[in-house]
Amino acid sequence: MPKILDKGQLGAYNIFEFTNMSKTHLTSFPQKISKLFRILGQPSHLEILLAIGTGEACVCHLEAATGWRQAYISQHLMALRSEGLVVSRRDGRNIYYRLMNAGILDLIRKAAGIAGISDVEAAQGRLAEPLPNCSCPHCIEREVENHLGEIPNLAVGSS
Repeated sequence: MPKILDKGQLGAYNIFEFTNMSKTHLTSFPQKISKLFRILGQPSHLEILLAIGTGEACVCHLEAATGWRQAYISQHLMALRSEGLVVSRRDGRNIYYRLMNAGILDLIRKAAGIAGISDVEAAQGRLAEPLPNCSCPHCIEREVENHLGEIPNLAVGSS
């Protein structure tokens, strides 16, 4: 029967555990960065992040902007949310998404610059204007505001 040693007999530390802990600690940084780049490596994720930009967007808004189906967008938003890149809030029947950290846009811009792409700014935040195929409250509000601006002010009592 093998003899079982208690902690006092093993010495100050177990060299096997100590060595493995050090390696785990050293590789966690590259693994985390690699995971972020793996998520950003999907074109649909990049397009959604750029579409949201510094504002927020609901799924119907992203649908109108990208032409993708709601289920497809929701699936990608779920992945982005589970990785901590976007957060959501509910307002009535709509769920709005925004970036957890706007620094992700800087990272995308820097990557685009390295790749020689200059039109990232144009792609970012294209959801600021109301979209014709979107029925979210933000688009309806902005559409009404735009139309009200087109109506000339009528002075009361003037002839």
